[in-house]
This record gives sequence, C-alpha cells and structure tokens, in this order.
Amino acid sequence: MKSLPDAPPPIKSSTQPAEINRLGHNPILGITLKVASVAIFVIMSTLIKSADGIPLGQLIFFRSFFAMLAILLYFAWRGQFSGIFYTRHGMSHFWRGMVGVAAMTLSFLALTLLPLPEAIALNYASPLIAVVLSALILRETVRLYRWVAVLVGLIGVLIIIWPRMTLLTEGNVGYSEAMGALAALGGATLAAFAMALVRHLVQTERTPTIVIYFSLSASVISLFSLPFGWVVPSWQQTAMLIGAGVAGGIAQILLTECYRHAPMSTIAPFEYTSLLLGLGIGFTLFGDIPTFEMLLGSAIVMAAGGYIIYREHQLSVASQNTNTP
Repeated sequence: MKSLPDAPPPIKSSTQPAEINRLGHNPILGITLKVASVAIFVIMSTLIKSADGIPLGQLIFFRSFFAMLAILLYFAWRGQFSGIFYTRHGMSHFWRGMVGVAAMTLSFLALTLLPLPEAIALNYASPLIAVVLSALILRETVRLYRWVAVLVGLIGVLIIIWPRMTLLTEGNVGYSEAMGALAALGGATLAAFAMALVRHLVQTERTPTIVIYFSLSASVISLFSLPFGWVVPSWQQTAMLIGAGVAGGIAQILLTECYRHAPMSTIAPFEYTSLLLGLGIGFTLFGDIPTFEMLLGSAIVMAAGGYIIYREHQLSVASQNTNTP
C-alpha cells in the first residue's frame, strides 16, 4: 500500500463545517469517544460470535447494512444529512473501505474460531502499529512517554497471549485455532492502516461522509459472497445480526469522531480498554475462564492507558496556564 500524501492545509472557507478545521485540540474528549466506541464494538463482537452458523460474508453484510441505516437516521436527526454523500476524495474513501472491509473480515473470522478474550487480545498489536504509522505516515509528534506507555501496554498484551503463542510454536493447536490467531493478527495490522486513513480523511471530510461511505462500501463488497452459500437465519440470529449492525454503526460514528479531537498516537492505545469487557463477557456468556496471564497482562495494559490519560491532562493544564495572560 502506498504512503498517504501530505495532508492539505486546513480549509479556511467559512462555508466548510468548523469540525473539519479543528483537529487534535481536545485529547481528553478524543480518548473518551475512543473508549465509548471500543465498548460498543465489544458488544457488537459478542453478538457476532453468538450468531453461530452464519457465513462470514453474510455477517459482514448485516453488520454494515444495518450500521448504514443507523448512521443515516442519526445524522438526519442531527440535521447533518444534507450533502452527506458529497466528497472530493472518492479514492481515499475507496481505499479506506477496502482496507476496513479486509480488517473486518479477518477480525470476524478470528471471532468465529477463537474464544472472545483471545480474539480481542490478539488484536492488540494494532495500537502499536498505529503509533508507528502516525509517526511515519501522518508525521504526528509522538512524545517519549507515549512510546514507553504503548510498549509497556504491548508487553501486557504479550503476557496475555503468551500461552497461545507457545502452543502455536509447539504445533499443538488445532488448525482452526491457528488460523484464528493468524486472522486476528492480520486484522490488527489492517486496522492500524484504517486508523491512519481515517485520521487523514477527517482533515477534509465531514464525519457523516466518512462513516456512511465505509458502511456503503462494506455492504456492497460483502454481496459478492452471496453465491458462496448464505443461509436463512433464525429469528434469534436475525435479532443478533441487526443488533450487531446498529451497534457497529454507533461505534463507527464515535470512532471516526474521536480522531477529530486528538492525534492517532494518543488515542490508539485505548483500544486496550476492551480487554476487561472481553474478559467479563467471555466468562459470563461463553464460559471462557481467564488465566493468570490474562489478568496480569490486563492490569499492565490498563496501567499504561491510565498513565497516558494522566500525562495528557498534565500537558493540557500546562498549555492553558501558558496561554493565560
């Protein structure tokens, strides 16, 4: 994939929405939106995993199509429906859609093959990759404390998944679980690229436009899997699939909006907050018992995320004091 071009300067015209021109000015709000989106995505993942027996392409269609309907209703309610499909950056939306759908496909495959907490844990390679991309592609400034916190968080993730990785190297894991692990890691890598593309798009595009084009592209692309054996879902499965789509739409809005308020390198580590939810839901609904490694790793991850919040708050206070006459 080619590197993104340099971002254009902020648009000064008064006809452009103010939200386009204000980026990275409120890290705490950006972090809050990120955490909310992560929680709703975990709920979506739970519904997807619970809809057992539905083909992968059909899962993606329901998640994307009903997300699109929820998104359209939301922005119509907010009075932002006008011009929602207008864009001058069609190719950027195309690449964001392709990368996002590929990441979603691999992530859903991992959900169908692995326990929920492990699928979430393996996806935690994404924030580290995102920080690297933010520095190399988006040229964002990544302070030393962020690098340290992200690396510490990644150590926590490695502690969580170490038993699985050890089994993989010894060849004692079944084929489906091995494929699930590889799919989760591949999805994490593509998700990091999707984060970079979203951060690039929010500099010139409105949130409604970015979100709706992704859901539209994912719905269309998933239809190509129709000849490969869709099934008629039960009413319980239908309810789960529709719920997953609506939850995915809400989470996508929050995820896109969070990048408007803070740099990607600040927000990316808070993907880790889904860990506690995944552990709780996995144990309650699927009988997945957390191991000592998962509990220890989750504590390290949460400590790293908390440190970033503390440092961002300190910097925000210092900046306000400096600008006060």
